[in-house]
Amino acid sequence: MGSQLWGIHAGKTGDADALFRQQNCIALGWVQAGDVVSLPKDREAYKRRIAETYPDKSNNSHANVAGQLYRFSHEVQTGDHVAYPSKSRRTVSIGVITSEARYDTAESSYRVQRSVTWKAEVPRTQFSQGALHELGSAMSFFQVKTYADEFLATLESAPVDRNAATSQTASTVADESVGLVAENIEDNTRDFIIKVLSRELKGHPFSDFVASLLRGIGYRTRVSLPGADGGIDIIAHKDELGVEPPLLKIQVKSGEGSVGDPVVSALYGKVSGTEFGIVVTLGSFTQQAKRFAEGKTNLRLIDGDDFVSMVLNHYESLDARYKGLIPLKRIYIPEPVDDEE
Repeated sequence: MGSQLWGIHAGKTGDADALFRQQNCIALGWVQAGDVVSLPKDREAYKRRIAETYPDKSNNSHANVAGQLYRFSHEVQTGDHVAYPSKSRRTVSIGVITSEARYDTAESSYRVQRSVTWKAEVPRTQFSQGALHELGSAMSFFQVKTYADEFLATLESAPVDRNAATSQTASTVADESVGLVAENIEDNTRDFIIKVLSRELKGHPFSDFVASLLRGIGYRTRVSLPGADGGIDIIAHKDELGVEPPLLKIQVKSGEGSVGDPVVSALYGKVSGTEFGIVVTLGSFTQQAKRFAEGKTNLRLIDGDDFVSMVLNHYESLDARYKGLIPLKRIYIPEPVDDEE
């Protein structure tokens, strides 16, 4: 069809749903920023306006909001398509954008608008999980690229009645995108955990976090004071007095780089035959470090991926302050079905 496909959400509360459907338009909020449509066709001008309007937000937030408003005002072309997912009706409406951007002072919450001719309203169940995942972008306004053809293909068939849309169910045809969606969600969660820990708990505070995780597993811990620690950040043990083996001696690295053999061998030199040495890093280990650890039954290397698995497995046992730092919600995601016998 030649045009681009854009995706838009009706805000976190979905209160723009009636505006979109009844007045045949799409719109963005951020009303405090004023008439951004009249700003020069210059991304920096949008960034300055958003930074001035929301000084308490981060630079990344300023760039994110400014980018959405700029795309909506200047990059969208008349004749482009838009896909709008309605949570309340469990449908996806697809239409054609029919006007340039305008600033409507009569609207209280969503003043940056474009007119739309809606062409179809399709049950969400008619799309692959991959397509729905792309449409579930965290941004309010974004370009749909990977699954654009799947959404636009619905315009070749007759529109679906909105009252009947929510009653339809998905077919049992295998959806090959299910596995990709599940993997993407997990990867994003793991990246989020690593990013937060590396930024917010850099250095000694990460030792406290590791100790908290170990306590949730059932260990008693002693964390070395900040500064010189002799290569041992945490002592962990199961018994109350810490005299029964095995005693865990743990070295912690909060960086995302590679930990080499010198760090691993230095820790192991402080581990006796009845003790256990552990090196924990948010990054990875060099091949030399891995080779050094091979065959040593009382030495364990835990890289960033392994550590995140521990966090996910024992998240509920973390201290409340750490749950607040990395807020996670337990959800169910589709699991791909293996058709092989």
